[in-house]
Formats: sequence, structure tokens, C-alpha cells
Amino acid sequence: MQHLDHDRLVFLALGESEADNGESTHLGTCAHCRTELATLERVAGLGTETRGLADLPDPPEHVWQGIEAQVRAAEPGPARAETRVPGQASTRTAEPVPDAAAGPTVTRLDSVRRSRRGSGLSRWVATAVTAAAAAAVGVVGTVSVLRPDDPTPTPTPVVVASAPLAAYGATPPAAKGDARVLQDGQLHLHVANLPRVPGYYEVWLINPTTMEMFSVGTLGGGSDALLPLPPNVDLTSYSVVDVSAERYDNNTRHSGDSLLRGTLTG
Repeated sequence: MQHLDHDRLVFLALGESEADNGESTHLGTCAHCRTELATLERVAGLGTETRGLADLPDPPEHVWQGIEAQVRAAEPGPARAETRVPGQASTRTAEPVPDAAAGPTVTRLDSVRRSRRGSGLSRWVATAVTAAAAAAVGVVGTVSVLRPDDPTPTPTPVVVASAPLAAYGATPPAAKGDARVLQDGQLHLHVANLPRVPGYYEVWLINPTTMEMFSVGTLGGGSDALLPLPPNVDLTSYSVVDVSAERYDNNTRHSGDSLLRGTLTG
């Protein structure tokens, strides 16, 4: 099956013309051409979305360099003269390359002037259209970060103390985890390979000197939990993080069955 010309698909995607009956029939039966047209339409749509944006930041210089490289690579190469020496394979000698200044130039977005052509679009122009649209996508991404009406990116949590958690007592050695105290006053727990228990898992902070302890909360069914710490907790004293196996027996005290333990540092 002969596919529709790429340049023709570019025109259709840009809305420069509409598909005739034969082209519509072909697009209805050829998944390859439909996919290519849909891709070009998405790129053209992204470029259209940037029209209403004002005060766009200039794209990085490497974007323009990449566009120029694609345009030049898509140009027809210089004619090559073939010379044949008796007894040897044929060789090709390239004609002198014209001055680079004579090649096509890429204009910045603030001075682009649209032009329409009635004849077919050359391959290097189609490449330039696609590359320029890709540059517009990069600009839109930059604007989405800079525009004040967009949501502020979530900052990375600041860790003020942490502890690796290791299997404790008769717990299988494969059990492990880690605890991180965040600057916002929460304790993040990640655990793995805990043995099954008939009840639930509870998290404690223990003072290793006095063995006083208090419960921080319980772990759910997942491997991660984010638990709020009491205000003004003294982590220099209550420095041991403990994960215990508890039963549904209405007893709020530690069961004595610790599965993981680790000491906070930092």
C-alpha cells in the first residue's frame, strides 16, 4: 500500500487544506497514515496553544542550534561527481560545499512571519515546522513553571534525622526498613518483609536510657506511613524507633514483641 506523502500530511495537520475523497478513504483504511497525521496534529495544536501567551522567555540557545542542525541535515546534499578508475571500485568526489552563510537561517519566534504556499512543501521546510513546534513545546514548559497562576511545585521534604531499621529479636533477618524525621514534624516510615501477625503493627519512640516509650501511630497495609510527631518531642532522648506486633486486646501498652528497631541520628 502506498502511503500519503509526508508533506501532504503536514499540510492537512496545519489546516492548510482538507483531505479529498481519495485521501479520506486512504486515511480510513491505513493505520500508519492516521497515526502520523494524529502526531502532526498534536504538535500543531501545541504550537497553536502558545499564541495567547505573552512575555514568553527566550528558549535556550541550544534549542535554536538543534533546529538549525535539523534544517541543514534535511537539505538536499551537494551534487557528487562519480569517477571510475579502471580496475578499481567507483569513487565519489564531493563538489565544494557552498558558504554556510548561503544556507537557510532560523528566525527567532518574535520575528516569524507566516507564509502560505500553494505548491507542495519541501522536506526541509517540513522539518523546520516540526522542530519549531518542538521548540514551542519547550517554551510552554518553561512558562508553566514561571507563570504565577500555576501550582507551586512540591518542595523536597527536609530530613532532620534518620535511622535504618533492622530485624530485632526473633524477627526474620530479611525484615528491614528506615525512618526519617521530617522538618515539618512528621515521621516517615518505610518497611519491607515484615512477618505476618494476627494483629497490627505499631510504631514507638523509646528512650534507651529510661526505656520510657510512647506510641506514634500504627502502620496500615502498605509499606509506607507518614505519622505526626508530638510537638516539641525530644529526639535526643527518645531516639529509638521501634515497630512492634500488637494484638486487638484493648491493651495500649507495648506488647514486648518488637520486630524492627533503629536509632535516630542527624
